[in-house]
Amino acid sequence: MKTVSEMFGSMVFDDRIMKATLSAKVYASLKHTIDEGAELDPGVANAVASAMKDWAVAKGATHFTHWFQPLTGITAEKHDGFLAPSPDGGVIMEFSGKELIKGEPDASSFPSGGLRATFEARGYTAWDPTSYAFIKGKTLCIPTAFCSYGGHALDKKTPLLRSMEALNKQALRVLRLFGNKTVKRVVSSVGPEQEYFLITKEMYDARPDLRFCGRTLFGSKPPKGQEMDDHYFGAIKPRVAAFMEELNDELWKLGIMAKTEHNEVAPAQHELAPIYTTTNVATDHNQLTMEIMQKVASRHGLVCLLHEKPFAGVNGSGKHNNWSIGTDEGQNLLSPGETPYENAQFLLFLCAVIKAVDDYQDLLRISVATAGNDHRLGANEAPPAVISMFLGDELNAVLEAIENDAPYKGVEKTQMKLGVDVLPKFNRDTTDRNRTSPFAFTGNKFEFRMLGSSNSIACANIMLNAAVAESLKVYADILEGAEDFESALHDMIKKTIKEHRRIIFNGNGYDDSWIKEATEVRGLLNYRTTADCMPHLLDKKNVDMLTSHKVFTVEELQSRCEIMLENYCKTVTIEANTMADMAKTLIAPAVERFAADTAKNAAAKKAFDQSVPCGYETRIVKKLSELTDRIAEKVDELQSAEISLRDAGDVIAESAMIRDKVLPKMCELRVACDEAETITAKSYWPFPTYADILFSVR
Repeated sequence: MKTVSEMFGSMVFDDRIMKATLSAKVYASLKHTIDEGAELDPGVANAVASAMKDWAVAKGATHFTHWFQPLTGITAEKHDGFLAPSPDGGVIMEFSGKELIKGEPDASSFPSGGLRATFEARGYTAWDPTSYAFIKGKTLCIPTAFCSYGGHALDKKTPLLRSMEALNKQALRVLRLFGNKTVKRVVSSVGPEQEYFLITKEMYDARPDLRFCGRTLFGSKPPKGQEMDDHYFGAIKPRVAAFMEELNDELWKLGIMAKTEHNEVAPAQHELAPIYTTTNVATDHNQLTMEIMQKVASRHGLVCLLHEKPFAGVNGSGKHNNWSIGTDEGQNLLSPGETPYENAQFLLFLCAVIKAVDDYQDLLRISVATAGNDHRLGANEAPPAVISMFLGDELNAVLEAIENDAPYKGVEKTQMKLGVDVLPKFNRDTTDRNRTSPFAFTGNKFEFRMLGSSNSIACANIMLNAAVAESLKVYADILEGAEDFESALHDMIKKTIKEHRRIIFNGNGYDDSWIKEATEVRGLLNYRTTADCMPHLLDKKNVDMLTSHKVFTVEELQSRCEIMLENYCKTVTIEANTMADMAKTLIAPAVERFAADTAKNAAAKKAFDQSVPCGYETRIVKKLSELTDRIAEKVDELQSAEISLRDAGDVIAESAMIRDKVLPKMCELRVACDEAETITAKSYWPFPTYADILFSVR
């Protein structure tokens, strides 16, 4: 059996393989592109393609694909064989630089938001050399960007790369002002924590809502949920442990640094966290992680649920986006050091993030907006929809001292003494963690906790990179022209703290009083649903910022607004149709059967002995009769609300109608059906209950 070090990256055409298989000249040119963002030299393509093909074929690959991330939220791939005919009637294996650099998928068959008509089919995929190629199955997968015939980005990778370049450009300007002349590149890095549920395939197959929607649309509260806190960090069950072991092996082969695994808070919920890497690579790795989770689960008779809220009443699943920025020289620009009060460079970059989060809180909310995440935000350990930042006691004290021109007294180091001599003594961190904050500083990075578990992390990091780039641009524009850099720097930091203090909140984000204070006193935004926030993508300040840094064009922003709202509308419509179908064809008939059989039993008892009381049966039959009538009524109302969507003039109006008409009717139907579940005999209920599903994996 291979060791982890032997296994790790064995299916990746990484730096080790490139160095061993490419000439020194080709390798140096390619590394220049990867490490410094230099333009790709077309002359190296054929040499790289030949080496890549030889390596892949030796590993058993027979095909190659341009692997890309269209606006569907998942990945896409079209496989082509390496084989070509030879003059002697056989075949040869070939792969050219042209095939490596460019592919031509059908652009009209992917979401484009009006950028492409159906008859305008041509699109292009372009090799992204900053993300290593890898083998999946028998296919060499080449990470690529995806654009239309007119050059518009039709994917999530292209704007992400643009945002990373914008951040790099502005951060370098600031670092030059601090006298750093040697750094060549600044990159953002991410470590996304991935939460998920595991349930048995038998349970999944028996629930139409899980199969069609990825979440349960019905389900009364089970006798036990997460009240005892006994699942979190608990002993991992053998079947789950076997899944995790195989998952690690598959991820490690692909160079994905899966490190931490544990049970999460809700029954059947778990988490996987990787080591940090550059944002572009981390995004590719997270897409692969979600795909492989589902494949490995299937091999263990399980189903991996990545929906943000598959079960009502217990924790939903998020994807905590741990984000930081650093230089190619290894310096973390968000590391405070031992004396953050004296670390002016750190304070300026910290202020850039504070300003970015406050100025563009709407874009950060938009970046995590989906129909699924709307159910999660603000409930069961998910942060609220209001954006705020947690900095902790030490940084808060530093900023207060600067704002008030007061001396900084520092935070005293406290040694932890546990009262047992054999246990080690250690210094307590100067800042506690705040798990209720949407955007929390955690030592040398920020943890953006609002992402849903099925989200591509590209969306949030595009907006975060771009917003911070804008802050740094504002700072650089002023500081580059300042007569006295030191005093201008001090004034800049102080001004940022005063103007953006409202976004800093170190308290309990779950407290209702905080939401009131945030919106009514501080003036922070509270976009509770996708329909509320998504149209603001096209607000002038957002369009101006994103286009000025060349992260998006105006047309690309318009298309994304339309695509995201269409996805929202389609998702909820599918859920509404599934609810109506399940209520009519499964739930109502089951309730009626139980009511009829209960009535027959009561009649039989009476026939046998007129003196026997049947009050229990009578009450049950009466209640069930009322519920079946109410279910039928609510189904009709839901279907009428869904039909009324046809009168919507555009996708913005349709999304508002779904929020205001369809979703409330779905809630009303669910209440009636869930109540019926509580009084219908289990043997009659047509599909597994929450109690069955959440505790099915042993």
